[in-house]
Amino acid sequence: MENKRIAVVAIVIDEPEAVTEVNATLHEYSGIIIGRMGLPYKERGISLISVALDAEPDVISAFTGRIGQINGVSVKAAISKK
Repeated sequence: MENKRIAVVAIVIDEPEAVTEVNATLHEYSGIIIGRMGLPYKERGISLISVALDAEPDVISAFTGRIGQINGVSVKAAISKK
């Protein structure tokens, strides 16, 4: 039986230089991504990305941990209970 969960991950990019590394990480995890929406907020100099995932909890945690280690980036996840 699979232990996969659905998650929504919010990514806030405060440093424009971090966008390339975030996009590379998203590409690396593309196999678990259901959908993605990115919003550049030029007036504030930040970018917002929401990502929907379908994966095991440890993979979701690895993804958010990897994104969270990028300088100038904040990340939070909401994970389904089933």
